Amino acid sequence: MEYRIKPARKFRGRWEAGGDKSLTHRAFLFNAMAEGEALISNASGGDDCARTRIIVEMLGAEVTANGRHQWRVRGCAGSFKAVDEVFDCGNSGTTMRLTAGLLASQAHSYELDGDESLRGRPMERIKAPLELLGAKVELADGGKPPFKIHGGGLKAGKYESPVASAQVKSAFLLGALRAQGDSSFREPALSRDHSERILGSMGVKMTQDLDGWLHISGPQLPMAKSIIVPGDISSSAFLLAAGLLIEGSNVVVKNVGVNPTRTGLLKVVERMGGKIAVYHPREELGEPVADLLAQFSVLKGVELLPEEIPSLIDEIPILAALASQAETASEFHGLAELRHKESDRLEACQRMLEAFGTESSVLGDTLRIEGRARLRSCEFDPIGDHRMAMAATILALCAKGESRILNTDCVATSFPEFPSIIRRMSVNALESVEVSS
Repeated sequence: MEYRIKPARKFRGRWEAGGDKSLTHRAFLFNAMAEGEALISNASGGDDCARTRIIVEMLGAEVTANGRHQWRVRGCAGSFKAVDEVFDCGNSGTTMRLTAGLLASQAHSYELDGDESLRGRPMERIKAPLELLGAKVELADGGKPPFKIHGGGLKAGKYESPVASAQVKSAFLLGALRAQGDSSFREPALSRDHSERILGSMGVKMTQDLDGWLHISGPQLPMAKSIIVPGDISSSAFLLAAGLLIEGSNVVVKNVGVNPTRTGLLKVVERMGGKIAVYHPREELGEPVADLLAQFSVLKGVELLPEEIPSLIDEIPILAALASQAETASEFHGLAELRHKESDRLEACQRMLEAFGTESSVLGDTLRIEGRARLRSCEFDPIGDHRMAMAATILALCAKGESRILNTDCVATSFPEFPSIIRRMSVNALESVEVSS
């Protein structure tokens, strides 16, 4: 599938944000482990979260549809079925890494695999903490999937992660939750804290000390908890960016999750001079939620520091698109983790910028973007990376002439409604976004 995109004169509209992908994964996994029954509403409709849902069903959780994007889950009270079949995680690293943590405590052996992209992503970072707790993990050459885990009989451990990663932290916490004794975890910078918040709301006791160590005693069993999943800020970022870049635009995205560990994008846009207003703040299951309004803005360049990256790691492609139109140059530092996403996203960002006529360079883990680009139409292949496909689509709406974004099937992993929303909000010809097979 590909998108053929003409420049948009304006970009206007409202969207009720689809469920956050990170939170939907956790809602399925944590309630599958829990005792009792929960209703998950506004779940992400993307393929990644569907993989997680199918896996918890295979493990014995009762999962039934209860309406559009709504699922009822009856948990397994900490004890899952033995499964001989290989779990297919598709393109979802979150599914693989968090499921591994969930399975570490089970006295069975399981195998997780995925598509070609997922088979290229590092899993040693999960192996180390889970083996510290007592699980046995087997990986393919280079520490990559397939991922075999032999669990059960976990004992408490203390682990200091070399990377700030919510997936590493969550895998460890899920294992430690069912281990015997007091476990501790620390990371070099604060990553997303969704797991801590949701598990806390499910009755799990954990604390964090002044030195950044998370402490959790096991074994504990969470109690099932219903959730209306807040909207996904990472998906919303593409619509907000279009509102910032296209003159005369006005975009409202409602019910967006604004967890402080996920709102680095909003802080950076504010430094760039971008106009994104936050309205009606509230909470859902310990997660802050708000409505966001974006309007056309004259942007200036920005410097991103390494300590900022964990709070906006998924938004780097669209921030690169914004920086291409800033009045001055931008530099993004500390992007080494982008090498291990659905693609080498650091290389892909530079390739996208160059395709649309923006001067950029990569030195080590720093991306420099010159800004003030006169965007030209182009043909761009995201090579299976959904966020690169969507960032390129937003640049194409601002470019001169018609662009083609190739191989866009990957967008369905996180944001299947994306092309129809872009078509609806773009003020130009009706075919401003044309989808063809």
